[in-house]
Amino acid sequence: MKTNKLQWGILSTANINRALIPHLQNSAHSELRAVASRDLGRAQAYALKKGIPVAYGSYEALLADPAIDIIYNPLPNHLHAEWSIKAMQAGKHVLCEKPIALSLAEMDAMIAAAQQNGRVLTEAFMYRHHSQTLQVQKLAAEGALGEIRLMRGHFSFNMEDPDNVRWDPAMGGGSLWDVGCYPVSYARTVIGQAPLEVFGWQENSVGVDTTFAGLVRFPNDVTLHFDCSFGLPLRAEMEIAGSQASLFIPQPFKPEAQSVIYLKGDEGQTKEIQIQSNPLYFDEVEDMAQAVLHGTQPRVSLADSRINTATLCALYRSAQTNQPVKLSDMES
Repeated sequence: MKTNKLQWGILSTANINRALIPHLQNSAHSELRAVASRDLGRAQAYALKKGIPVAYGSYEALLADPAIDIIYNPLPNHLHAEWSIKAMQAGKHVLCEKPIALSLAEMDAMIAAAQQNGRVLTEAFMYRHHSQTLQVQKLAAEGALGEIRLMRGHFSFNMEDPDNVRWDPAMGGGSLWDVGCYPVSYARTVIGQAPLEVFGWQENSVGVDTTFAGLVRFPNDVTLHFDCSFGLPLRAEMEIAGSQASLFIPQPFKPEAQSVIYLKGDEGQTKEIQIQSNPLYFDEVEDMAQAVLHGTQPRVSLADSRINTATLCALYRSAQTNQPVKLSDMES
């Protein structure tokens, strides 16, 4: 049956798809048409289970489908650039999972492909679209905290599966790429500026960082302290401290539809702020649809993603050299 909705295709049967699929299937502007796997039988079984009309036995076949408007790319990190570029060259718009790229060379190639093919490409930081994040940005911009001085964040969990691709350095594994990218992105979103300098320390296991701790210095002497790990209990929090008040966000990266943040004043008084939002991932799908249909700027711009990529690469370089790294040095 012919539809005016944007037609989406998913590259692979990755577990993360389960978060996005319900919103694609219930969107006013989008429709999930197809899924691809390198194994046709797996793609067909997945499509049957998830109620997806079309299954393909190769990524190339999905990209060749003229009915597909948008590709969601949840492939392992080392395949983000390659298959996003191939999708854009095939005329598809792309929502690519984080981290969008593993180097500035990859990032710049992706930006060039988007420009050359006139396609929308954006990074899937779903928290950026949630009302909680928008409220935090608003409070910071309006001066509710005074002058922001310090930000603190962490994201960790115990990963016990030895075969998980996050352990493979050749596939872009490591805790900084996987979960550390969140506090770095969050701090940049709140402060609205690019970092000046970073310092990082990592604990390695099987060739990737099991735990990573970093300092990120922004203009006006604003500092982010963060850590991430595959070997610590589940921890996911952010704190934004200003000259007049501090803001504590208990669930910054995966907030619920009903969430709460805490504004603590200079004298210790605490204000609880309740926030209502659409379910996580819903507005990410709608943001992509609006960008394709109406030419609006995606909330996560390519310039934004390039700064985040540069920051993460600088942190890794710092950890490898045991020296601070200026972001300007990453361009050389």
